[in-house]
Amino acid sequence: MRTALIIALMCAVSVAGIAQTPVALDVGGKLRYHAQKTFSPGSLAMSGVKAGYSQMTDSPTEWGQGGAGYNRRLRSSIASSAIRASLAFGLDSTLHQDPRYFRSGSAGFGARTAHALRGTILTRTDSGGETLSVWRLGSAYGAAFITNQWYPDRLNTVRNGLIGGSTRLGFDLAKNVISEFWPDIKRKISRRNP
Repeated sequence: MRTALIIALMCAVSVAGIAQTPVALDVGGKLRYHAQKTFSPGSLAMSGVKAGYSQMTDSPTEWGQGGAGYNRRLRSSIASSAIRASLAFGLDSTLHQDPRYFRSGSAGFGARTAHALRGTILTRTDSGGETLSVWRLGSAYGAAFITNQWYPDRLNTVRNGLIGGSTRLGFDLAKNVISEFWPDIKRKISRRNP
């Protein structure tokens, strides 16, 4: 299951997010960015993997098993992603923050991994500066708390909202690390396979 999750995560990383120019996105560009991140085949596959994991662990148990249980978990996962994208778009457009990840110019695993972590907490502004990533933090926790509203009451807690938002940020960090190193890995793989 871990391997499937890693593969789905790698598929969900936008190719456009790997090699970018620092030219600011306009509002339409930000809308397209978030729509692609939510409804691309890789993102939908990731929602399927998340729903499959929830089905396997029977979480929440109230949703049952079988096709009906999986369908409910899948719809929940896709809806959660759409809510997060909507919140992210509203925040980054309003606050003039750039939602894209920009690769490090540094060398070395530690420095580049630290850059990926920094890129999870801080973001570029449309004017080229850097600021706290309010769009990322607000959308991660906002979507977690909104999503909790359709879960059974025993799961609709502040604790679970905080855990859900933190988990989303953890996945964002993983995506940033993949975005940071994937071009190098891909280049090495392509050299080996002429």
